[in-house]
Formats: sequence, C-alpha cells, structure tokens
Amino acid sequence: MGVLLVLALVAGLTTSVVLVRKSWPQTSGELTLNGLEGEVRVVRDDAGIPQIYADSTHDLMLAQGFVAAQDRFFEMDVRRHATAGRLSELFGDAGLESDLVVRTLGWRQVAEEELPLLKPATRSALDAYAQGVNAYMESQSLSEMSLEYTLLDLTGLDYKPEKWTAVDSIAWLKAMAWDLRGNLDEEIGRALTSAVVGSERAADLYPAYPYDQHAPIVEQGGIAGDRFDQELETGGRRLQRPPLAPGAVRALSSVRAVLDGVPALLGKGDGIGSNAWVVDGDHTDTGAPILANDPHLGISLPGVWTQVGLHCRSVSAACPYDVAGFSFSGVPGVVIGHNRDIAWGFTNLGPDVTDLYVERVRGDTWQYDGQQLPLTLRKETIEVKGGDDVEITVRSTSHGPLLSDLASSAAEAGVDLTDDGLVDQVGEVGTAGLDGDGEEHAISLAWTALTPRPTADALLALDRASDWTEFRAALEDFAAPGQNVVYADTQGHIGYQATGLVPIRRAGNDGRLPAAGWRRDTDWTGRYIPYDELPNVLDPASGIIATANQAVIDPGRYAPYLTSDWDQGYRSDRIGKLLAADDELSVGTMSAIQLDDWSAIGEVLTPYLLEVDLPRGYYAAGQRLLRSWNFREGTDSAAAAYFNAVWRQVLHRTFADELPEGLRPDGGDRWFSVLARLLPRARASWWDDVSTDDKVERRNDILRASMIAARDELTALESPDPDEWSWGGLHQLDLRSATLGESGIGIVERLFNRGGWKVGGGSSLVNATSWDAREGYGVTTAPSMRMVVPLDDLDAARWVNLTGVSGHAFHPNYTDQTDLWARGETLPWAFSEKRVDEAGEDVLLLKP
Repeated sequence: MGVLLVLALVAGLTTSVVLVRKSWPQTSGELTLNGLEGEVRVVRDDAGIPQIYADSTHDLMLAQGFVAAQDRFFEMDVRRHATAGRLSELFGDAGLESDLVVRTLGWRQVAEEELPLLKPATRSALDAYAQGVNAYMESQSLSEMSLEYTLLDLTGLDYKPEKWTAVDSIAWLKAMAWDLRGNLDEEIGRALTSAVVGSERAADLYPAYPYDQHAPIVEQGGIAGDRFDQELETGGRRLQRPPLAPGAVRALSSVRAVLDGVPALLGKGDGIGSNAWVVDGDHTDTGAPILANDPHLGISLPGVWTQVGLHCRSVSAACPYDVAGFSFSGVPGVVIGHNRDIAWGFTNLGPDVTDLYVERVRGDTWQYDGQQLPLTLRKETIEVKGGDDVEITVRSTSHGPLLSDLASSAAEAGVDLTDDGLVDQVGEVGTAGLDGDGEEHAISLAWTALTPRPTADALLALDRASDWTEFRAALEDFAAPGQNVVYADTQGHIGYQATGLVPIRRAGNDGRLPAAGWRRDTDWTGRYIPYDELPNVLDPASGIIATANQAVIDPGRYAPYLTSDWDQGYRSDRIGKLLAADDELSVGTMSAIQLDDWSAIGEVLTPYLLEVDLPRGYYAAGQRLLRSWNFREGTDSAAAAYFNAVWRQVLHRTFADELPEGLRPDGGDRWFSVLARLLPRARASWWDDVSTDDKVERRNDILRASMIAARDELTALESPDPDEWSWGGLHQLDLRSATLGESGIGIVERLFNRGGWKVGGGSSLVNATSWDAREGYGVTTAPSMRMVVPLDDLDAARWVNLTGVSGHAFHPNYTDQTDLWARGETLPWAFSEKRVDEAGEDVLLLKP
C-alpha cells in the first residue's frame, strides 16, 4: 500500500508544473544575501552560465557558493554525503557498500586534517563560499531546493540539510583523487591474472609501454642535481621489480568486489583519461598559442562540471581574480580554464600512488620485520535510513587500512557483493584466509591521498597565476590526484608540468604487484619525488605538447619511478600526427581534432579480417563493408558498427575461456596493444578455446567465428540489411541520475534520466566515447567537456559541457548542451565584460 501511495503521488507530481519549477533559481532582479560586503552582479547567457562580478574576493566566492547552490544544491549535498561515508542516511541500504569503503579509507578525517594546513587566503575563500551556500539554504524550504527532496520526503525521509562547511568542499578532492588514483585496479588485476594463468602468460595481457612507437609527453631532459633540466641529455636507472607476495588471492578478490561498490563520482574504468594539448604560434593561423582540453570521465546527470566566470571589477592584490572555466559544484574557484593572462588544461598523470600490502595478521596484531605490532583500531558508526545502525572497526597497519576487512563488514551488514567467478576459477592457488596456526592474510592500502596536503591552495593559486613562474609555483601544492598540466600564455609561451605527490619506493617494491607487508624492504621510504624533479618543459623546440595519459618520459633518461601502467599511447600518437600536419591550426581545426574518430585497432585488425574465408552471401556482407572502410567510427558508419561487433566477439572468444568475468577484456587501450601483438602469432596458445577437447583453435578460427556471430548480432539489434546498420544505432549515450535515476521505479527514473543520443567515437579514440566490451555498446565514459582557447583573443574561445549547468530536472539548462556536445558543436565563450554583457540573457543583483 505504501509503495502504491508513493507511486500515485509521484504520478501527480509529473503533471504539476508548479512543483517541478518550484526549485528553479531566480536569475534576474534583486536578492539580499547575508554576509555580502557589497553589490554583486551575476550575468547569465542563454545556456544559464553565470559570470559573477564583485569588488572583493570574499563577495566573489560567497556569490559563487550561492549560485552553485541555486543550480545544484542536491548534487552538492549528495556528494558531501558520499565523501563523508553517509549516503545511507539519505538512501538506506543502497548507500551502505559505498559508506563502508569511504569510512574505512577515512576521506572526511583527512579533509578535516587538511583544513588547518591551508593558507589564510584559501581558508577565507572556502569559508566565504560556504557562507554563500548557507545563505541559499536559509532562504529555501526543502521542496524549494530540488524535486529530489520532495520525492525523498514522500518515502519518509525526515531530513534537514546541515550547514555547508569548508571541509565539505575539501572532501570532494578526496573523491577526485580516488577516481583518478592511478594503477590500483591494474595492480589487483595483474596479481589475480597471474594467479589464474601464471605470471608469464599474464605478462602478455599487461604489455609494457611502447616507447619506440608512441612518444612520451616530454622527450628531452632529465634530473640534474635537485631539479629537472629540460636540456639534460643523460639518463637514469630503473627500479627493481619485486616478486609477487605469496597468498592473498581470495582477499584480493574480495577487495576488488567491495571497491566496485564505491560510486564513481568522476567515473572509473579504462575509459577514464583525457586529452589536452597546446601549440605555439608557429603552428597557428594567428601566430598565437592555442590550448585544447577534453577530460574523459564518467557520464552522469548532472554532469561532473559546471561552468562559471569569476571577475573582480578591479583586479588587485585584494581582489586578484579574472578567470573563467569549469569547476565542480561545491568547490570554490575554477579548476580548468583561463584567466586574462594564462590558460591551462588537465589530463590524468596516473602516477602509482597506491600500493597494496599482503599483511600477516594474528588477532589485533600484525607482523613486521620479525615483530608482532599492534594494529591501529578505529570505530565507525553508519546511520542507515529505515534500518539499524552499522558499526565497524577499521584496522590499520603502518601501511594503511585493511581493505580485506571490508568483505566481512559488508557481509555482517547484509551487503551482497558481486561474485565475478574469480575465486572458483583460481581454486586454492594463493588462497588467503586463516592458516592452521591462526595467522590471517589481510590486504592493506597505502595511498598518498590519505596524507593531508594543501591541494586546495593550488586550485585558487592557479586562478591567480599570471605567468609560467606563478603557474609552476601554484602547482607545487597540487598533491592528489597527480596531473599533467598544459600551459599557454598571452605572451606566446607554452609549457607542461607534471604534478602530484609520488612516493619513492625501496628497491623491493615497484608497485606493480601487492608487496609483502611484513618485510621492511617493501616499504615506502617516507620521501616523495621533489616537485622540482617532476618533468616539465617550457617552449619545446617542436612547438607542440600533446598529453593523452601516455608515458610522461622514457625511464631510460629519468630515474624516479612514476608508474609502468600508462595508457598505451594510441590517442596521443594520433593527436601528435594531426597537430604536426598543419602549421595553420585554428580554433575550428582544434575542435575538429577533438572529434577525430579514427580507430587504431581498426587499422591493425581489419587486414586479418579481410583474409578470413566466410560463406558467401549473408555472412560475407559485413566483411564487404570493411573492404572500403576508412577506419573511422562515425555515427552513421555501417562498417564501424560491424567492426566493433566483431572486435567485441574476438575479445570474448579469445580470452573468456581462460579468464573469469572480472578479468575479461573491456576493449580499451591495453587490449588494443595485447591484440596487436597477438595477431601475427596465428598459433599462439591464447587462440585455443580450452573448453573444446577435440580441437585446437588457431587465430583464423576465432576470427571466423567472431565475424559470423557479429553478423547475427547486428541482424538482431539493427537490421538484416547491412546498409541500415549504423555505429550510432548501437553506440548511444544515456544519462542517468546517480540517485533517484537508479531507484528502480520507472516513473521516477523517467523524471530525472535522459537518453538516446547517437554518437560516434569509441574506446581509446581521440573522440573517446568509451564502451565496455563485457557489457555492450553503450557509452560508459566520455569527454565530460570540451574547450579550445586562443591566447590572442580570449573572447574567441569555445566550450561545451556534457550536460548543462542546471541540476534541476526539466529546467531548460538541464541537458541543453548535450545536444550540442553530441553533434560535436561548442558554445561561444565570452570573457570580457563587454562581450559577457552582450551575451547576457538574465542579470541578478545580489545585495548585502
């Protein structure tokens, strides 16, 4: 009866224009705000993007907090619950798995410890931003904040949002660091794959970076003394690789299962990455640098980013901001964008900043260097809406918290973990658990982001930087997540800086596999790569800097260990070739490069597919499409549809017989490299299907079966007529709200979710609309925004967001930019006050 009542009430809401619009923000006229010192003007264009003008930093940040809350307070509130491990308070059991992990890692506690480390100016900005958010909350009832609160109230949620604090903003940086944490997934996957197929064959599936084929970001320089010298010619050394620590396969599998339950606030998976590049004036049509950036993150509604401009009416030391770009709701300032002097863009550096340790635990002690030491214990209580509180004890070694405890905590709390079949397949190989003498194998996590650092200082310092020196100084505090940052300025310079807190390991641990926690020689040294030794370059002779998550620098010339789990470099190689081929690059051509849909694996695999003998007629029809295919994965391409269906079948038929579900290919860049190396070996053991006893399959057997299965699949999914196939018909973008959009109640989901955009591109293409070959063809990660900035005319810049600035369902700016994004179009990005006023549709005056 209660469910029926809720459904009836929801059905009534869908017809109520008043209730739907109740939470939409006021964007014109006047409002008074507590805490303001002077008048603030907020100008919005027809996309709803706010440009904020104030006379003081305090008022600027306060107004940003107010405007962000107007547009997206529910999203901000959910994010702070997620980063504090308190989702269960809002959503009941559905949030419990995430809360268990976040409480174990202690994100909120670390954020609280970071607050006193911040510079006074940063602390003041955070506090002013919080004042703005709280001023919004004081003026609104719960139903006036969002439609989501109205629906949650119908389910019995007795809730009043707490005041926003500076820690709420800082905690979001922990979520950033977690989703962009580097090679933790690869470390677990490599260890588990080795347990299944042996270390030698596992090496086939984790190939080394091809430095001879795909250039790293920085191709010059090395460390001289205590700093990176871009002119240095000499090289360095490589660290030793440790042996795989014994045991812990079952514990690792349980850790993997629990970690998958953490919501990907930025996204996760092989598609997470980014493109960013910059060229100097010798390569442009105007003689000035142009910078481009499109971070590849998870798809969500609302999207990860919101756009904003922050302008001091008179720029001075007291009010130093004149900046615009992309920010996160809940975080003051601009994260990626440009000010009046410089522009910058981010891609994930992906340094190895996480290590797993296999610990020998007995009771509440752990073994280290021949001694039994006490574990650190911490109690956590999780409140669950509609259920009993859940209490857990977090146990930690000096390396970090025991993630393997999460499996038992989840089981006690009634959380059903996903079984990926791994434990059954590996049998007793490396079994973890209690030994006969009561000793337990446990898994701990060492992670740099659990060390308090003032990363928030870096974000606001970037917004204020006016040249290369100030830019580099700002990034020194950017501890996590480690990033590649490209740079350009109005004086004509371009540059690159690697950032992040990267541990220096002892020779017994290179981070590729879980290490023996009881051995001193596997510890981190307690030191980190000094900032001045991280790779950087200013005005390289090539005039081009392209970053796409590829290797930063050849370890033959650079001694400190960053990681060995780079993106394999297909995107960066393609971008570099396109940029080098044109010495009159424009904003338009830069945007076109962001949309490039040429497939590297298509070029490699297609010749082998064309050699396969297929039955004439029906099954050969798809193969005929490939004979004239240009390897592009456009929305309307029938050949791309067929190729990707074949590619998916090839991956499954080659590896699924030997790898359990959780380790099977997702089809990303690593699998491009694996197949490219495997294809010339027609009799390699991987081609054999071990489930067939009477036959040994070879390469063409697998390719033939894959092409036949792909033809049948496309007939079922699209049409018997290949001329009616299209890649966009298979490869669609569906945007879902991470909260009520996953409620399981159809009518509620239809309120908040949007979908059906047909898009081109694909995994590890420059237009990186990734899909998971284990699941289907739908988009899983994508360019979360696109921007192109010419440094000679900032008003000629272009930008677009994946969704829109509004988090309110049915608001005109909820998904208005998605249509543009899907067509590959962008919006004009006005920056000067004159141009902002010309583009302005609404003006709101905020008064003390």
